[in-house]
Amino acid sequence: MANKSNHRTNDARITRQQASAETASVNPENTVKTTAATKPVVKEIDPTQYITVLNGYQGKLTYKSRKTGELFKWNEFGSEQEMELRELRNAKNTYKKYFEKNWFMFNDEFAWVIDYLGVGQFYKNAISIDEFDNIFQKEPKDLKKTIEGLSDGQKKAVAFRAKTLIADGEIDSNKVIRTLEEVLGVELIERYN
Repeated sequence: MANKSNHRTNDARITRQQASAETASVNPENTVKTTAATKPVVKEIDPTQYITVLNGYQGKLTYKSRKTGELFKWNEFGSEQEMELRELRNAKNTYKKYFEKNWFMFNDEFAWVIDYLGVGQFYKNAISIDEFDNIFQKEPKDLKKTIEGLSDGQKKAVAFRAKTLIADGEIDSNKVIRTLEEVLGVELIERYN
């Protein structure tokens, strides 16, 4: 019986948020209501609900469930797959690198999942899929600061994307290219001595 109770608690668990308002929205269907003493009252979060997971890896990404054997494939950066919330919880426990390297990304509708899974520390400085190319428009000083805060996975994604944009002529500023090479520790263009 204790096992069933513990399972129920885990399904409804969320990260405690500072309660400065009477109600804080976790997602449209699940609301955390707070009393004046900051104790949240949580509605049940359905672990079988489907969550849209975006590919944060520059290329093909594959995830195989250790529990069910189900295979999930994303063909390119930004492509989407639907996964059950409980499968994401399993992934966090068995393949944490998908979160640490920001290979699993979430749009605004499902951003609450990051806190629910307790992986917020890996997404603190993450750049959303929609905003990814905008970092290359920044001034070198701001670009350096932004990239320094990224996860290793997103730094690799930036390097890959930068090489593509340089080859396509979309990044042509020598200052930006030098800054990218310096902060990423990679050679983006071939230099002849």
